[in-house]
Amino acid sequence: MSQTVAAEGPTQSGQLERTVGLLGGPKLLRRKVRTPIEAHELLSVGLPNKALLHLVDSLVLLSAAHSLEKAIGMSIRTVQRKKEKPDQALDQEQSGRAWRFAELLANASEVFGSQEAAEKWFDQPAIGLDRNRPIDLLSTPAGQEMVENYLEQLEYGVYV
Repeated sequence: MSQTVAAEGPTQSGQLERTVGLLGGPKLLRRKVRTPIEAHELLSVGLPNKALLHLVDSLVLLSAAHSLEKAIGMSIRTVQRKKEKPDQALDQEQSGRAWRFAELLANASEVFGSQEAAEKWFDQPAIGLDRNRPIDLLSTPAGQEMVENYLEQLEYGVYV
């Protein structure tokens, strides 16, 4: 059992680090996030608007309004309004949605080798998701879980 925990530790740590990076790192988040409990605490008080803006600005292909709305749960206009108050915090729901999208994007980037390849994957119908585009499934927790599970299957070479 200890071998399993040791094997999962670096992967989870790397995933967390990539997610934090997509949100601007400790500088924009105003704290270090090294553990899932620290991520929970950050999301409880709300991500700074500038972390969301950093995530949106870092997107290569998924900047289309309709796709982005599904991924983060807010319209492009709402995101643009966040620019007016970059130090203000998102609410818990918005923070959770932004974090979850960053987490899934970080995971997909790892699986596909680059963020650009991951974004292409999010925007294309996937056989393992009943030909739905992964980006379209991000609007609900159940859809997010399906995308996460499918990415894990792809990562380990298990195709359903």
